[in-house]
Amino acid sequence: MKQSVTTRRTSILLTFLLSLLIVPDAAAQSVPFDIVITNGRIIDGTGSPWYSGDIGIRGGKIAEIGNLAASTRTRTIDAHGQVVAPGFIDMLGQSELTILVDPRLPSKIYQGITTEITGEGESVAPLNDAIRRSGKKQFDLLGIQPDWQTFRQYFARLEKQGIGINVADYVGATTIRRMVLGDDDVQPTSAQLEQMKQLVRQAMLDGAVGVSTSLEYPPAPYAKTDELIALASVASRFGGIYATHMRSESTAILQSLDEVIRIAREAQVPVEIWHFKVAGKPSWGHMPEAVAKIDAARAAGVDIAADSYAYTAWGNGLSAFIPPWAHDGGTAKLLARLKDPAARAHIRKDMLTPSDEWENEWQQIPGPESILIGQVQNPKLLPLQGKTIVEVAKLWNKDPIDTIFDLLIEDDAFASVAVSGMSEPDVVLGLQQPWVSIDNDSSGVSPAGILGREHAHPRAYGTFPRILRKYVREEHKLTLEDAIRKFSALPSERLRLAGRGVLRVGMWADITIFDPATIRDLATFDHPNQLSQGMDYVLVNGVPVIDQGKMTGTRPGKVLRGPGYVP
Repeated sequence: MKQSVTTRRTSILLTFLLSLLIVPDAAAQSVPFDIVITNGRIIDGTGSPWYSGDIGIRGGKIAEIGNLAASTRTRTIDAHGQVVAPGFIDMLGQSELTILVDPRLPSKIYQGITTEITGEGESVAPLNDAIRRSGKKQFDLLGIQPDWQTFRQYFARLEKQGIGINVADYVGATTIRRMVLGDDDVQPTSAQLEQMKQLVRQAMLDGAVGVSTSLEYPPAPYAKTDELIALASVASRFGGIYATHMRSESTAILQSLDEVIRIAREAQVPVEIWHFKVAGKPSWGHMPEAVAKIDAARAAGVDIAADSYAYTAWGNGLSAFIPPWAHDGGTAKLLARLKDPAARAHIRKDMLTPSDEWENEWQQIPGPESILIGQVQNPKLLPLQGKTIVEVAKLWNKDPIDTIFDLLIEDDAFASVAVSGMSEPDVVLGLQQPWVSIDNDSSGVSPAGILGREHAHPRAYGTFPRILRKYVREEHKLTLEDAIRKFSALPSERLRLAGRGVLRVGMWADITIFDPATIRDLATFDHPNQLSQGMDYVLVNGVPVIDQGKMTGTRPGKVLRGPGYVP
């Protein structure tokens, strides 16, 4: 009898507890959805095949997926059988400054990009007066007042103004080095290295997602591997990752991969290789060896992955053609050397001499016709944007190398270029690897206004739609589901972006809606400043930034802080 009473009491208690669990769900279902997306083919980002269903959004998040025909809602978006996919994640954007100029970032959202990760070696913070002075031309060109010093202050500025997409930032090892050592080819003392580590620590506490390097561009090449391991170890302790533009992407790529793998092991940090490529004509056909080395490292337990923008032309500063020693001391000393006949002759000799000691881009290109001028800051040089070095050489009646030297002098070493120097088979093989996600490697821009003055690399406007058009629809190099995985779940997993990258209940509603049969890029090298077409809807945190194919101007983006962030 006593046992029966106990059983009844237990039953009553369980019923009561179950009612507590059920009632909130019932209450939630009585609240209308903000948006219900109906009649879509849901590709959830995991690589799984599409399925039919409705998606209910409430409070910026996916509240329910299923048959929601009977639900109440503020708005219905009829996908008309189109693909409904997660918002795309740009593994390397460059919008840390342009987002202050046009927070909507049209070139990004028309590609379906809802999240950008940025900070390639040189990051937007920390800042000191010397870095502000050296960056004055770019700040002035964009009309920006750099009124922050730390990531915490920069993020606060973004949140105050509002942003069109989500953003996350690495702290750049180059910036850390410049904060302590300036632009000189020197090695840090133990005290200076400790100061650099403390700057990384503070950036991680401020919300950086990791530490990054861009080892081709001075003063970054002056850093030894031990310095990089020390900085990456700090990021690792705060749950961050190490991202890198490797020391070489050409003839010394295998040695550079050895360095990356060593950093991953000794710093005990996950590694992301940016814009994975085999660059330069002498290296064409060697992508299988690079892939095999990464596969072997992964099989041995090294957490290493990569990303790609899948064009055969890269983009960087024209000054990258100049050997690192000539950059020692910064831009002013570089320009002085370019004006000095003896130093100029030395630079020319180094460019004409094949070497694995530095990333000699002159030796990598088929010829000077492969160098296309993208952006200059000197107004007198604006007519040269969109021309090749060969065309400028003819205009100036100079040889191509002298043309590079004098263009750098005239533009205070600011000019950027697109450089055609990769083979299509290498690009495709890299893109197809299961551990390769996608990067845009360009700042968010716009065909109109101050950001439309640049003759951009077409990847700025076209990377993601181009992959869907060229490599999925036309050439069948990727399946649609795999491409979407590379755009969403894979990068989210790499960066531990909690609540993003997959269409599931409870996740943030970063969503794209498009027709895979018609989406396309329009940007070309001749006419790059053209927005992609085919994104009918793009939602960021449940709010449309593209609505029926048109930009809304809303700014629902969030700053995504790393796991080490302390409020």
